[in-house]
Amino acid sequence: MGELVRVEHGDGSEGSPAGVATVRLQRPPMNALNTELQEELRSAAAALGADDSVRAVVIYGGEKVFAAGADVKEFAGQSHAQMMRDADRLSSSLAALANLSKPVIAAVTGYALGGGCELALTADFRVSADNAKWGQPEILLGIIPGAGGTQRLPRLIGPAKAKDLIFTGRFVDADEALAIGLVDAVVPAAEVYPTALAMAAKFAKGPALALAAAKAAIDGGLNGDLTSGLRLESHLFASLFATEDRSIGMASFIENGPGKAVFTGVPQ
Repeated sequence: MGELVRVEHGDGSEGSPAGVATVRLQRPPMNALNTELQEELRSAAAALGADDSVRAVVIYGGEKVFAAGADVKEFAGQSHAQMMRDADRLSSSLAALANLSKPVIAAVTGYALGGGCELALTADFRVSADNAKWGQPEILLGIIPGAGGTQRLPRLIGPAKAKDLIFTGRFVDADEALAIGLVDAVVPAAEVYPTALAMAAKFAKGPALALAAAKAAIDGGLNGDLTSGLRLESHLFASLFATEDRSIGMASFIENGPGKAVFTGVPQ
């Protein structure tokens, strides 16, 4: 999508599953999230959301580091008035990825700190290298997380654990991140990206509209009360009866048992 973010599409060959796109950060040495990179992430999310051939997405920073945070030098030069104008733009650039209707997996090596951790939090699942470090160290700069950390982190790991990480700014190793629910899988660093691709490939073969509905129901329900969530679930459940995948899935179940359907991802 630009110089700092590249989108790679799987071609169906070994190690490049069809239907899976990779959003690759490429701002060495630490993939610091400056304004340009943030806007390229927004553009990448818009393009992926509009591309029906993409069924699942992997966010990857490379073999050495995911993203070590925002660009502190850029922040240091901004006034209060400037940040009052720019704070929403920063948050919404990452929210564009969180709002993708497709399964998203963050493949994390090295560091996922500050804005890098917030970027990983936009994903539905996080695969961590066994030597990766996680954290929200903004408090050490005299500020707080400003791209979703105070909201997505407590929803994921609970308010007390989130306050521990945000109040102290301490780093968390992969084992602790797994124990508190911050990450979903821990593997050797060399296996992070292949593991994330394999996870994404499974989703890419699934019923795209049902997966989108499931994500919308879960995420939407977390943002409201139970009654509203149940109403949303009922609406989305009913809407899937207008899809070809529902007909395929039920016919396949009746004829061949579960797990053998080949889905198309289109409405009837």
